[in-house]
Amino acid sequence: MKDCLLAVDVFGDFEHEDGERLLASLRERAAGFVRTLDGARRRDVPVVFANDTYGVWDGDMRRLVDRAVAGPGGDALGQLEPREGEAFLVKPRYSAFDLTPLELVLAQLDVERILLMGTATEMCVTQTAIDARERDLKVTVVREACATVDPRVEAVALDYLVAVTGTMVVDTLEDA
Repeated sequence: MKDCLLAVDVFGDFEHEDGERLLASLRERAAGFVRTLDGARRRDVPVVFANDTYGVWDGDMRRLVDRAVAGPGGDALGQLEPREGEAFLVKPRYSAFDLTPLELVLAQLDVERILLMGTATEMCVTQTAIDARERDLKVTVVREACATVDPRVEAVALDYLVAVTGTMVVDTLEDA
């Protein structure tokens, strides 16, 4: 099965209502983010980043990443920067599929399953998983590489994905 690691909203500035809680979760799970990204790269699994634009529509990946790494989450984000050749898409909504070329990128890569990581589990990661299933893709969420605003809501979202959409949830990439 041809996989792709999809990193959703990894690079943020945490300057929003739930920013402090999300940043605390990201820091707590930072090692899992790094393990997941490094593991995919070691396995030659294509990596695609889909990130919020924060209202600037120039598509400048370097600006978005640099802003995030220079911000309060830089200590956790510095090891997650995209490498040359990895796709970086900007997105306007929760789902990485909504109004982006993600479907085309995945088709070009012949992807059958997306491995999901990112922030926040109960928001953008969950909505992306639902939309991927709607497109007949297999989906696996890597729990250690997802950050949350609210662990209780995260658990509900992951339970929903498993029970209703058939999404697989694993603790680590090695379990996928």
